[in-house]
Amino acid sequence: MAPRAGQPEQRGPLLPGLLLVAAALSRPAAPCPFQCYCFGGPKLLLRCASGAELRQPPRDLPPDARNLTIVGANLTVLRAAAFAGGDSDGEEAAAGSVRLPFLSALRLTHNNIEVVEDGAFDGLPSLTALDLSHNPLRALGGGAFRGLPALRSLQLNHALSRGGPTLLAALDAALAPLDELRLLGLAGNALGRLPAAALRLPRLEQLDARLNALAGLGPDELRALERDGGLPAPRLLLADNPLRCGCAARPLLAWLRNATERVPDSRRLRCAAPRALQDRPFLDLDEARLRCADGDADGRGEEVDLAGPELEASYVFFGLVLALIGLIFLMVLYLNRRGIQRWMRNLREACRDQMEGYHYRYEQDADPRRAPAPAAAAGSRATSPGSGL
Repeated sequence: MAPRAGQPEQRGPLLPGLLLVAAALSRPAAPCPFQCYCFGGPKLLLRCASGAELRQPPRDLPPDARNLTIVGANLTVLRAAAFAGGDSDGEEAAAGSVRLPFLSALRLTHNNIEVVEDGAFDGLPSLTALDLSHNPLRALGGGAFRGLPALRSLQLNHALSRGGPTLLAALDAALAPLDELRLLGLAGNALGRLPAAALRLPRLEQLDARLNALAGLGPDELRALERDGGLPAPRLLLADNPLRCGCAARPLLAWLRNATERVPDSRRLRCAAPRALQDRPFLDLDEARLRCADGDADGRGEEVDLAGPELEASYVFFGLVLALIGLIFLMVLYLNRRGIQRWMRNLREACRDQMEGYHYRYEQDADPRRAPAPAAAAGSRATSPGSGL
């Protein structure tokens, strides 16, 4: 049937042709890397868990990967540009090389990582979450986290306890450039103090410092947690730390009472020393009871002389116990009064008989008539003048 005048000529369907053209022009999706598992396609999640066989990050990662998880490997050392083309022999990628421009989450837990070199995460401009928890870190480069302008979350839980003060100083330098960091996890690291750089991060929203060796927070650390310019102050998690409840803890106690919402687990804080306050809830203490021993102005002595209600109550209880013991003793005496009287009478008679025997013997010994005659001189005999002998 011929088309009507003024009507466009009908053509075949265009949709199949467009699909063919798009398929021809589109790049095929990269295959899943060796020793890794891809979930929902490489764009969604890669999980590489190959035990001790995997000693460096896979080099054939798809460039459109969004999430990468490597668990249970033996990476040991993360060299510079480890995710931008650098290899285990120390060969670094070209400057500015970006192989994973869309990677936003990188999880590297339980991989026996001991060293993180400067620039280990170069080439990851979109990375927002990095998890290095449960690795025995011993060395951390001061520029380990450089080139991560979008990083919002950094987890280092149970990863810093073997590095000592040197690792803590390196962590201060590594955290300094992370101006956009919101969440920082430092739980379970036996830290005796919080990294100064962590307290100064301008946009930090939460700092997890649970399960450490913090004896308290000083005035300088509390001031560093405050923010100017309308920025919200960070939340602080402090549970399961051995707080020393001496005079040095007074600023922390006052700060907690004025900003309880800043420490969500404040009700779980307990005193570890001195012994008189051990395991007492920190927020329930009175500032007057936080005392220092003589010559111990910093409040870090083992023993503090406390005269609080608990000590007074213990004295009262001890007095009541002694009074009860005395009452029981008097009652026993009263119930056995007849037997005690009989025993006393017998004892008195025995003593009297004994004294009479002593007195009789004394009188016998003192009688002069019973004194013995003087003995004659040895070898002599008395003779009369006319005895004739």
